[in-house]
Amino acid sequence: MHLVIIGNGITGVTAALTVRRLQPGARITLVSAESAHHFSRPALMYVYLGDMRYQDIKPYEDWFWAENRLELVHATATGLDAAVQTVQLDSGAVLSYDKLLLATGSRGRRGTWPGSELTGVQTFVTLPDLELMTRDTRQGVREAVVVGGGLIGVELAEMLAAKGIRVTILIRDTRYWGSVLPPEEAALVQRQLDAHHIVCRYGAELQEIVADETGRVRAVRTTTGQELPCQWLGLAIGVEPNLDLARAGGLETDKGILVDAHLQTSAPNVYAAGDCAQLREFARGEVAVEQLWYTGRQQGETVGHTLCNAAAPRPYRRGQWFNSAKFFDLEYQTYGRVPAEPVPHEHSFCWQHPTREALLRINFRADTLAVTGLNVLGLRQRHDTWAAWLRAGTPVTEVLANLGAANFDPEFFRQYEKVIVASFNQRFPQHAVQLRRRKGLFRV
Repeated sequence: MHLVIIGNGITGVTAALTVRRLQPGARITLVSAESAHHFSRPALMYVYLGDMRYQDIKPYEDWFWAENRLELVHATATGLDAAVQTVQLDSGAVLSYDKLLLATGSRGRRGTWPGSELTGVQTFVTLPDLELMTRDTRQGVREAVVVGGGLIGVELAEMLAAKGIRVTILIRDTRYWGSVLPPEEAALVQRQLDAHHIVCRYGAELQEIVADETGRVRAVRTTTGQELPCQWLGLAIGVEPNLDLARAGGLETDKGILVDAHLQTSAPNVYAAGDCAQLREFARGEVAVEQLWYTGRQQGETVGHTLCNAAAPRPYRRGQWFNSAKFFDLEYQTYGRVPAEPVPHEHSFCWQHPTREALLRINFRADTLAVTGLNVLGLRQRHDTWAAWLRAGTPVTEVLANLGAANFDPEFFRQYEKVIVASFNQRFPQHAVQLRRRKGLFRV
């Protein structure tokens, strides 16, 4: 089998390594226009900050690929002919395949604002984005504006502020990440933004980007009528799947490349996975396009098994939702379902330290008490423990009685299980919990 993979991100590389393990004799070719070697995309900001070098964010040494008989092609795939099973490259080369995996990832949305193509206006998703931002903010940038208050937006704010650049974020919601975070969590993030002198303008949206005499951004105008000076503008309004190759090959697409439960596209022997794929059918509470690092890795492993055993394909099952991030100095984890606003038939228990930046929220069903989701800020919880509790629908009373088992904070960090349980008992006296003490002392 000759497997051609378009894209060498976490999805494509995971699929390649899975196939190499399951089918040692397979020929595997990875094609990428972005970089010759796989790198850790979440670490791009640390290269900008100077905490890491580019070679530090490559999980595998350059010799790894040849040793594992993985052919790397640094080129752009420009055409796909599914009828004859070939991929055309911008170099003029044509690759024949037995199986093809499209792991083309996503790119930042630029919007359609006047001036969005000016110098100093960009997204931040790819390695070229990093190179462009490094060059364009090296000198002469005193003020920057970031549009969008999600994870990429706050990441850009941290990067720019570390270089001494004054940052303003335009956020159309009434609080930070209002579509995702409940008010208490958003307020904690706001404290981090305030502490790092990031100005947030809520209820404000970008209306126009204004150029200087050289064709570079000099200001933005907002829907509230303000003009904000800036020499650099970051667009953090989300990402969109890279569909150019799929459309060139006549594959069925919507927001992403449409795939079935086995990640098969509309063309024989062509699969898609990761940020670019859109599930035709998905379970309640899930989404059609999943654009997270761990879901990309899961889909890469799943499709790798299917590529090696088409007679018994492995369906993709995401499992419990999970995400993590860091807002400046504040770590965040979420498991399961924690909507930004209350939902019927669910309780939401939120504990927050009165003086420290630490918060734990547990959502649970009002009837069965089964836990449905967790948010933690400033604390660390064990992924496997919470995944098991959510999968089993464990009652919140049982979870809180054993909350110490989920604690993943470093040794000698303060532990808050006792005060968390006490707060729960005060809020829900009808479900009072006795904390089961684990080995060692609780440091409160």
